[in-house]
Amino acid sequence: SLLHRAQWMQVDGAPRTSMLAIDAPLMNGSMGLGFTLVHDQIGASRDLDLAGHYAYHLRIGENSKLALGLRAGLSVYSANLSELTYWDANDQVFQNNISNQLVGKFGFGLYWYDATSYVGLSVPTIYAADGNITTDVAGALDHYFTQHYYLHAGKVFPLSEVFDIKPSIMVKYLPEAPLQGDVNCNLLYKERVWFGLGYRTGDALVGMVEYQINPQLRIGYAYDMTTSRLRTYTSGSHEVM
Repeated sequence: SLLHRAQWMQVDGAPRTSMLAIDAPLMNGSMGLGFTLVHDQIGASRDLDLAGHYAYHLRIGENSKLALGLRAGLSVYSANLSELTYWDANDQVFQNNISNQLVGKFGFGLYWYDATSYVGLSVPTIYAADGNITTDVAGALDHYFTQHYYLHAGKVFPLSEVFDIKPSIMVKYLPEAPLQGDVNCNLLYKERVWFGLGYRTGDALVGMVEYQINPQLRIGYAYDMTTSRLRTYTSGSHEVM
């Protein structure tokens, strides 16, 4: 899989994310292995994340499975703090740039699925050894990479011989931020073309389209129309996969 997302166009320092992912089943589908390479650019910071993934699939009943996943990886983190504008010129937090600091990260996930349904829960970063990019200054953050919790579910319903519909939801939780949900609905035509609409609470309306070129290749595009006060400053966000 290849993916690139450009968020909040026209906003200086807005997030840019690129991802390469490879995964494959092993042992007749009872195990899975994967690798991801993700590059994040947010403001003055850069993060190159390399991770390996392992999953074990347990059969639950006759037609469904539960996958248990582990993630272990290494981030190469940099921050050019001299690019920032801050009010206290003597603030020790901003005195030195961060260059290519290595951060070990570990995560975990659960994923139940059958032929038409799925439910998943994941914490991509349960623990991060990020002591080298934090500071001992009083009042500063004692960690940079924090736990984000993702709960997602979806199901495909047949409508006719040529149309299927798939509603889905993702809930994102971070203790230091408001709860956010994505509600999506996709219409599948002849098992080849997906048309979708979605809403991300407090953020954007989303339009999506995907095309199954052949059984091995699928391409997609999504556009976010910002609904928050940022809409005055940006034309939206683009994502291709």
